[in-house]
Amino acid sequence: MSIHVASVTAPVNIATLKYWGKRDKQLNLPTNSSISVTLSQDDLRALTSVAASPTFTADRLWLNGKEEATVSNERTQACLSELRKLRQELEGKDTKLPKLSQWNLHIVSENNFPTAAGLASSAAGFAALVAAIAKLYKLEQSMSDLSRIARQGSGSACRSLFGGFVAWEMGEKQDGSDSQAVQVSTLDQWPNMKAAILVVSQAKKDTSSTTGMQLTVKTSDLFKERVAHVVPKRFIEMKGAINAKDFEKFAELTMKDSNSFHATCLDSFPPIFYMNDTSKKIIKLCHLINEFYKETIVAYTFDAGPNAVLYYLEENEGKLFAFVYHLFNKVEGWEKKYSQDQLNQFSSLFEDDIVPILKNSLDEEIYKGISRIILTKVGPGPQSTNECLIEESTGLPKSM
Repeated sequence: MSIHVASVTAPVNIATLKYWGKRDKQLNLPTNSSISVTLSQDDLRALTSVAASPTFTADRLWLNGKEEATVSNERTQACLSELRKLRQELEGKDTKLPKLSQWNLHIVSENNFPTAAGLASSAAGFAALVAAIAKLYKLEQSMSDLSRIARQGSGSACRSLFGGFVAWEMGEKQDGSDSQAVQVSTLDQWPNMKAAILVVSQAKKDTSSTTGMQLTVKTSDLFKERVAHVVPKRFIEMKGAINAKDFEKFAELTMKDSNSFHATCLDSFPPIFYMNDTSKKIIKLCHLINEFYKETIVAYTFDAGPNAVLYYLEENEGKLFAFVYHLFNKVEGWEKKYSQDQLNQFSSLFEDDIVPILKNSLDEEIYKGISRIILTKVGPGPQSTNECLIEESTGLPKSM
């Protein structure tokens, strides 16, 4: 039996300048450009293996050990169709190539983080799917070319085709041919950027991103101002801050844009609530930390969910964790990154003059709203891997 297999891992990205709203639902064309940070795959990644064979009777998809019907939905099929067209072009040029474009696919994917919990699972998943099939098909397109395909599966997936700091240029053409991801800055140009993700809720969102976007575009007056004036200016400023490694400006823009995005959700009718009380307490905490040190130590951002992503520079880790470890030391996740001696060092940095600030201004039981902390950093784009989720003799998931 002829079975061809390929595997790729792809990262999560977290936007610092949010994409929210579509001008074309079918092509996933955004109403504004966006910018994100790609996070390390050591901590957050999708691993996808794909197989093609003339014996497969249908396209099939398994996600986290369970077969899913989503392989037949419009978004997934749009990606598969575009990739098959590109493979077909290669086969037309070289008749000796196996006709992979005509064979059905088996796709097996696993995430090492909760799905549908505001942690950009669809972005990593579709980026891994597109990159893995491109590897299987031996396509020669650039990552920006592939990002236009991944975008049709999940808008933010296009940004997960690159590492470091990434822009999704909204484009102007109706066919979406200029709506693509490009790299703003590589991982190596600002390697000391780190992130702490406070997982507030692992439950599925009440309002999906797709539904929320449609409602906001239709009903929010703030949204119209945001896409027309606010975001275009910030897009230029954010790229400048990243290239200049200006954390203070980067942090200000990141926090303001998170606030602006959630304001448009609240301005939708009926209003959309992605953050909860714990989320709001984390925002207050970040401003307290920056005020205490009289410098910008940390920046928060929230996607379409309650989970907080805190950006900071490695050299300020001690200052930040003097607060954060003191408040969240009972939460799972610290021991995966730091020794007990290092954690004790964070505790020793908690100064006496911090105590009254927390007692007067913050709920010290805030940790009860957090299920775990994920400590990570800026990372690379998709990676080819020999780790395979498919049994090459059968074309089925190895767990079956």
